[in-house]
Amino acid sequence: MAEAAMIFLVDDDEAVRDSLKLLLESYDCLVEDFGSTREFLEAYRPRDKQCLVLDHHLPDETGLDFLESIDGASLRIPVILMTGGGDRALKERALRAGVTAYFDKPLDNAILLGAIFTAIGIDAAP
Repeated sequence: MAEAAMIFLVDDDEAVRDSLKLLLESYDCLVEDFGSTREFLEAYRPRDKQCLVLDHHLPDETGLDFLESIDGASLRIPVILMTGGGDRALKERALRAGVTAYFDKPLDNAILLGAIFTAIGIDAAP
């Protein structure tokens, strides 16, 4: 990968963040992980080839509530929403909110990697 992709992970489960971070770093991605959307927003700086992997079930607000509440002009980044307890209505709402992809946990790593690399404009994982 010529320029390392930046992947932001937001999940309140540290084990999930650690696992995904190790996976993504093994593909030469730069990874910043956060336990809340507030922490993410404080650290976020736009750049090329970036993606947000966002958990839906967070302690302070849901990932989808976060996406619907922010100013779209301030956050122009592909978003992959993941959830441990979703349903068809949540998926439809997420897609209307503009998420790039929606996944139920447990995640299939190969499918998640494919979605991330597609979102950041890389044809396939290296």
